[in-house]
Formats: sequence, structure tokens, C-alpha cells
Amino acid sequence: MQSFTMNDGHQIPALGYGVFQMTSAEVTEHLPQALELGYRHIDTANAYFNEVAVGEVVRDAIAAGAVTREDLFITTKLFPQSYPYAQCGKDIDATLERLGLDYVDLLLFHQPYGEYVAGWKAMEEAVAAGKVRSIGLSNFPIAKFQEILDVAEIIPAVNQVEAHPRWNQHELKAEMEQAAGTEVLVEAWYPLGHGDKTLLDEPAITAAARRTGATPAQVILAWHLAEKNVTFPKTLSRAHMADNLAVLDVELTPDEIAAINQIPQQPYYVIPDEPPAFTTTVMDYSQQA
Repeated sequence: MQSFTMNDGHQIPALGYGVFQMTSAEVTEHLPQALELGYRHIDTANAYFNEVAVGEVVRDAIAAGAVTREDLFITTKLFPQSYPYAQCGKDIDATLERLGLDYVDLLLFHQPYGEYVAGWKAMEEAVAAGKVRSIGLSNFPIAKFQEILDVAEIIPAVNQVEAHPRWNQHELKAEMEQAAGTEVLVEAWYPLGHGDKTLLDEPAITAAARRTGATPAQVILAWHLAEKNVTFPKTLSRAHMADNLAVLDVELTPDEIAAINQIPQQPYYVIPDEPPAFTTTVMDYSQQA
């Protein structure tokens, strides 16, 4: 598996398996398939309500000798209700309890709302305590990213944001690196453009697909790897899981990457400045099945 080095020195697998909008039953059925095929990076979140199922699959795989804990890279995320400093440490412990793990490899603030500045200290304390290896952000624009930097002793290792050929995040990457004084990796959600067939039909993508013999979706994932974006496309299909892993053997030329980067830019979703109602709703994660 190809890996990237984060700014804290830890390695992160470039391709992972995401469990967004998967039920616990779907995780129980499909995550073992992903592990069997060779996925080692799992991306979940408190707000996905499937951490318990993820933890059970992981522990079963370790008990069966299929993987070791050290083989795996497990990411989860805290929602804004967990950010206040007094709450954050408690909710990190609760997250580990749901997963049944001693530590997670990467912990993110999931949304850029609430008391994220105060909570960052608790994230750093979790690193010092060995409960978390790396910490980062998700959906943070540069102004709010800077607010974290202003108080941070540990620079965020990643920012998980919408990224695909129609929204390549070159500007945000440059802004984060300039502000942080070091590279901050982008993790891509909507990595295939939210299922937009018109993106798959872009001439720069179809031309690369013809040359390489890959599918347009594989070309986009290969572009992500060339752009040094971490991706974890969600799929319940074992065949698609295998297809996604096969992009590790797809190599685009510099001209093909440049052509893809010329695709006109337009995000599919704009993160609002003010928190949507769902981000302030208190959720009882203990009710996970």
C-alpha cells in the first residue's frame, strides 16, 4: 500500500475504506471484505454511528490473525458537541471505548463550528497520553484553520475536505502550507465528484483512461494519488473495492495530470460559515448498535 508522510512524521496509507452512511450491519458485512482485499486504513466518525461495528470487525480480524493492530490505520472524528475543553477529553475516551481500542491513529475535528479553539488543547493532551497518534481537522477553511494554528503546539496533520478534479484544493493546500510552515495533507471526500457522470466524461479523464486501460473512476483516483491526496471512496461492492485498490498500478503522465488540473473548478458543496442545525444537535453515541 502506498503511504504518505504527515508533518508529524507518521505514515498514512494513501487509500482507505470509508464507512460514511453505512449501517452497522453493512460495516459488519463489508469491512471484513475490505480488510481481506488489503485495505488497512479505515475512516469512521462519531457522527457515522458505526464506530462500535468498526471496532468489532477490527478486533475480530486481529483475533483471527488476519491483521495486527500495527497493520491498521484507524481514523475517527469528533462532532462539535465534543469540542469544549472540559468535554473533549471525556469524549475521546468514550470514542476509544466504543471502538474497543487503546488508541486511534488519527483523530479529527469533524466540522468547523463551536469551541474548536479550546478543544484543540484536549486533542494535544490525548496525543501526549498515547490515546491518539495524529490529530487534524475536517472541513476547515483557511481562516478557521489559522485560529487553530494560533493556539497549536501540534500543527494539524491533515484537513479532510471536498476534493476532486472539479475542486482540486490547490489554493487551500498552498494557504495551509504557508500558514503552517509545513505541508498539511488533504484527505478527499467526494473524491469521485459525488457520482457526477459528467466529471467521468471529461475529455482529460477519458483520454487518460484510454491510454492506461483504466476506468475513468480509476483515473480520478490515480490523479488523487499523484496530487498526494488521501482518499477512501465508499463502496459496498467487493469488485469495486478491488478496482479501487488496482489504481495503485495506474500511473498518469505529467501531461495527463496537468490536463486534469485544467478542468474548470466548482465545488459541489459549500461549507457554510454558520453551523447548520444538524451540527448543534446533541447526539447520544452510546446508543450505537
